[in-house]
Amino acid sequence: MKMDSDILHSPAVGLAEEEEADMNDWKLPLAFMKKRHSEKIEGSKALAQSWRMKDRMKTVSVALVLCLNVGVDPPDVVKTSPCARLECWIDPLSMSPQKALETIGANLQKQYENWQPRARYKQSLDPTVDEVKKLCTSLRRNAKEERVLFHYNGHGVPRPTVNGEIWVFNKNYTQYIPLSIYDLQTWMGSPSIFVYDCSNAGIIVKSFKQFALQREQELEVAAINPSHPLAQMPLPPSMKNCIQLAACEASELLPMNPDLPADLFTSCLTTPIKIALRWFCMQKSAKLVPGVTLDLIEKIPGRLNDRRTPLGELNWIFTAITDTIAWNVLPRDLFQKLFRQDLLVASLFRNFLLAERIMRSYNCTPVSSPRLPPTYMHAMWQAWDLAVDICLSQLPTIIEEGTAFRHSPFFAEQLTAFQVWLTMGVENRNPPEQLPIVLQVLLSQVHRLRALDLLGRFLDLGPWAVSLALSVGIFPYVLKLLQSSARELRPLLVFIWAKILAVDSSCQADLVKDNGHKYFLSVLADSYMPAEHRTMAVFILAVIVNSYNTGQEACLQGNLIANCLEQLSDPHPLLRQWVAICLGRIWQNFDPARWCGVRDSAHEKLYTLLSDPIPEVRCAAVFALGTFVGNSAERTDHSTTIDHNVAMMLAQLINDGSPVVRKELVVALSHLVVQYESNFCTVALQFIEEEKNYTVPSPANTSEPGNLTPVRDSPAIPRLRSVNSYTNIRAATTARNLNKSLQNLNLNEEGGPAAFSPGNLSTSSSASSTLGSPDNDEYILSFETIDKMRRVSSYSSLNSLIGVSFNSVYTQIWRVLLHLAADPFPEVSDLAMKVLNSIAYKATMNARPQRILDSGSLTQSAPASPTSKGTHIHQAGGSPPMPSTSSSSLTNEVPKPPAREQPATRPPYTPTLGGQAPHSHQFPRTRKMFDKGPEQGAEDGDEPGGHRNYISAALQTGLCDWSAKYFAQPVMKIPEEHDVESQVRMERQWRFLRNTRVRKQSRCITQKGVSRLDDQIFINRNPGVPSVVKFHPFNTCIAVADKDSICFWDWEKGERLDYFYNGNPRYTRITAMEYLNGHDCSLLLTATDDGALRIWKNFADQKNPEMVTAWQGLSDMLPTTRGQPTSSAHSAGMVVDWEQETGLLMTSGDVRVVRIWDTDREMKVQDIPTGADSCVTSLSCDSQRSLIVAGLGDGSVRVFDRRMGPNECRVMTYREHGAWVVKAHLQKETDGHIISVSVNGDVRFFEPRAPDSVNVLQTVKGLTALDIHPQANLFACGSMNQFIAVYNANGDVISNIKYYDGFMGQRIGAISCLAFHPHWPHLAVGSNDYYMSIYSAEKRLR
Repeated sequence: MKMDSDILHSPAVGLAEEEEADMNDWKLPLAFMKKRHSEKIEGSKALAQSWRMKDRMKTVSVALVLCLNVGVDPPDVVKTSPCARLECWIDPLSMSPQKALETIGANLQKQYENWQPRARYKQSLDPTVDEVKKLCTSLRRNAKEERVLFHYNGHGVPRPTVNGEIWVFNKNYTQYIPLSIYDLQTWMGSPSIFVYDCSNAGIIVKSFKQFALQREQELEVAAINPSHPLAQMPLPPSMKNCIQLAACEASELLPMNPDLPADLFTSCLTTPIKIALRWFCMQKSAKLVPGVTLDLIEKIPGRLNDRRTPLGELNWIFTAITDTIAWNVLPRDLFQKLFRQDLLVASLFRNFLLAERIMRSYNCTPVSSPRLPPTYMHAMWQAWDLAVDICLSQLPTIIEEGTAFRHSPFFAEQLTAFQVWLTMGVENRNPPEQLPIVLQVLLSQVHRLRALDLLGRFLDLGPWAVSLALSVGIFPYVLKLLQSSARELRPLLVFIWAKILAVDSSCQADLVKDNGHKYFLSVLADSYMPAEHRTMAVFILAVIVNSYNTGQEACLQGNLIANCLEQLSDPHPLLRQWVAICLGRIWQNFDPARWCGVRDSAHEKLYTLLSDPIPEVRCAAVFALGTFVGNSAERTDHSTTIDHNVAMMLAQLINDGSPVVRKELVVALSHLVVQYESNFCTVALQFIEEEKNYTVPSPANTSEPGNLTPVRDSPAIPRLRSVNSYTNIRAATTARNLNKSLQNLNLNEEGGPAAFSPGNLSTSSSASSTLGSPDNDEYILSFETIDKMRRVSSYSSLNSLIGVSFNSVYTQIWRVLLHLAADPFPEVSDLAMKVLNSIAYKATMNARPQRILDSGSLTQSAPASPTSKGTHIHQAGGSPPMPSTSSSSLTNEVPKPPAREQPATRPPYTPTLGGQAPHSHQFPRTRKMFDKGPEQGAEDGDEPGGHRNYISAALQTGLCDWSAKYFAQPVMKIPEEHDVESQVRMERQWRFLRNTRVRKQSRCITQKGVSRLDDQIFINRNPGVPSVVKFHPFNTCIAVADKDSICFWDWEKGERLDYFYNGNPRYTRITAMEYLNGHDCSLLLTATDDGALRIWKNFADQKNPEMVTAWQGLSDMLPTTRGQPTSSAHSAGMVVDWEQETGLLMTSGDVRVVRIWDTDREMKVQDIPTGADSCVTSLSCDSQRSLIVAGLGDGSVRVFDRRMGPNECRVMTYREHGAWVVKAHLQKETDGHIISVSVNGDVRFFEPRAPDSVNVLQTVKGLTALDIHPQANLFACGSMNQFIAVYNANGDVISNIKYYDGFMGQRIGAISCLAFHPHWPHLAVGSNDYYMSIYSAEKRLR
């Protein structure tokens, strides 16, 4: 600070400082910027998965109809000479006609059997119409609903006719007889596949479609008009599910080239490799492969189905290429239907792509129905030609010299292409062409590792990539690989499966069916596995056991619970989190697992995670303990004791710093409430009685009820901006007392709910009106009532909660819920309000038996207690016996009504299984809020089950689904903030440069010395009386808090940016504010005098302000000590100090401790006892020296060293002030002093190591506010006597401000608050006349 000004201006120094400052900003940690703060805690929207074949099919029967009539050519075909002769690779003229026919038939069957060995084959050689009919009808009969194939070779008969007929023979082969396609359709039925190998085959396809259309119309007519003659006939089968493959278009003849077989189309479909190689040799380019002849091709070694041999490898490459072409060209649903549904159909269609390529070169166009886009020009065919070329070029040496066969580089090259796509591509682009090939490569051990690695990287791109891979058909392959014992595949398979299950959790059933869960159990149990892979394994297991009973049983037998418990203390937080979630899910509604957990004392092992440094892990532990007590099986004394133990452990999290954890806590406790419903009803009644007979002297009752903010004497209160999650403001609930709301609880006589419209929810109703009652828009327990109960119920401090004898467990849990219902975070209090109100309903309904009997349609509504209704225990989960006598008189002695009267209009209602029944009639007024179910009267029976579902269905936090999103999102991608090119990073860089500029320019000014500070640069009337002001350290924004709202002003432009409600209850006020992450993405922290802390984002810009988090910073603020000796207007309230470098927040106030919160862990790390009997009025800390200075209401200034234990940490106490300390400030330099000021205006300077003050200055008396400028050594005092004095470090007054500028010289009001800017010499002043003004050194300096 004491540098000479001329040194400062030398560029070298300036530069060095600029860089240094920049670096410091980069190093500062950010608070409350994790995913749990920025995202909504909910799962991702499930994508509809279409990859699963709804209807896998088999072709079970094949009819081979050959009309060859060997030796006799049909009259309408003129053959060339020489002509194509081979049928099924046999020359029919080389043997007697009959033998030739039979041999060809047998050969054709063999060729088909290569593709589908298990089908029934029936040959029909040169048949008559009757033979064809008999054949087709018998095959359809046997096939039932499966597919039948009809193969027709018409080379020995005339061409098909335009009327839709094909030709067969008469009995003695003297005539050709036509056979109508319409009849063929009738005999074959559907689903079928037809192959036509004859000239003009396209005609058959057209006729087939016309007949099919005609059938559809006949079916429609018969359906509409049953008396129509068509309806009397047996209905024709619909031909929608039929596939046709024809050799050529309607006007084309088959090629007659003698080098080709006569049945070229059949050869392509059934012997593709053989014909493809022959065709390759017939091309001109084949001359480039020396020594390869047609004879040599016949001698290619190997078998088609052995991938290690040349022939097998070619077949494998051919399959991969045709599959890839189809996947890239066809629409997805057509691809699924033709290439994934039926093995034989898929093979025929792959081979059909080859037929199209070969036959088009002979001016023949094969036709299919459904039609395919043309594929003969696809680039992948060149890869096929290359593979054939490489294979054939080796043939002469292999056959003649027996050299070894070199495998094709095809698959390795395709994987490289896939890799290039992965590494080079942009985000939004077409899917990679090679995906189906990656699938094929998984079959080969050579490339498997690399293929799995690339596949994993592809799936990591996001859910769309997973859906794509599943649609290609990856699932059966990766499922099969789980049977492999290769250790090196483990990490890859675990990663791939985690990605799949994160997107489509329905695969849990497939895994359990194939024993796949055992694979992941062994990975989890393998301590040599890196933690991240064990995390994925436990995530997969958590999906397998999620609401899936078979999965729970399988994993329980696989020792999952013991495995998980061993890893609870793993150093990897994500693993701890998922182990806990997995445990919570395996015993969710599955009692054997719960007892297994009890035997392994799982609940006690989970307790350690309740104090885990990572909030998500604490959350998962609460979830697990919640489902542990939430099991609705029979309760024994043993299990009740365990439930109580767990409940008391959970109760300790009541003041956890993370709302995510507290939300989970409410849900966990709600499970307990459902289990022990009757006990809680009793407790609720006691509390309700107590509350009625007791009035709390609370500030709540003083202000007029129903107002949004207390009425102020200002002429116009501007409308507050509505804030997300505060649409209806809870603190402004109508404060009718509970007994009034009980009187209003009149059920309409029919017992049906009153009409409800959203309009009933006025702003004055409760914030949490999700469970309001429609009649009188308020909860049965309003927020006020609950708040009053909370303060009545005789506990001054929550610490007395823990560890009291168990007969009052229910009372204590009720208190915990009351406390949570007043939680500063709206979502937490909403959930708690739901639980409390549902029990209050039950209790008050049960307590009024008379009323219930009067409205005849209502039946008994007492909760099931074992004595009166043992029958219900099983379905409801039973409640344990009541602890006290008073409660049994409430529930057991309600006389049963003589008979149930059903209203005539409604049929009796049977609740469905699975808890979808509307809630039982105890909730006639709440039901409508939840489900748009049928208008249901009160006659749904008195199943307590209905109510259980009601609580648990309403209460979920989405934590598990939200955590699972981690696995669906890219894990390997650089996060945006680390990507130097990203927008986020650029914005951050801009902010840091701005910070450096502000620091540098302001330092120039303050080092010259500030000689006066009275230039008013801003004045405006604030909507409320300013109680706290806070400058943003780097931009031109200032926050001004009144009692319960915050206003943002731009002090440079002089305009208001924002005004919103902070959400604190009516009898509390904001007493402190801090900017967190001021150097970067700023958040605003507000502290209120009930000990609550709230953190806001998106303020002062065009968005709606949102609450990031909120928690009870101090749980036991003592309202008794409010009010200070000199001015009753102020009490200490809550005071805070924020340390950005460490992320620690110091809090204190009307309590006897300084509590330190770690915002990273969102938990309390230290309580430092102040050792004083009065409140803390000011806090200041220095992270370098770990010192905290506190000013107290008794005039003492105490110095604490937070590195020491609670008893030794108070290192110094100064008692020189005689009165309330207004401000104690610790300078941040290494030898910085403590400056403290009391209301009497004495300013004292202390050296932290010296016992007495080193300097004393006297300023004005009657001080109400004071601030000290951290850089410029100025301090400003505001007084009740309506003026401000600004002093320099020597105690000289440099400015005295008494009047506003230019405002006809109006006098300043009494000063309510003031604050210096952390860098500029600016002073903000708020006064009781609503005005907020800012003063600066001379204007030209700014």
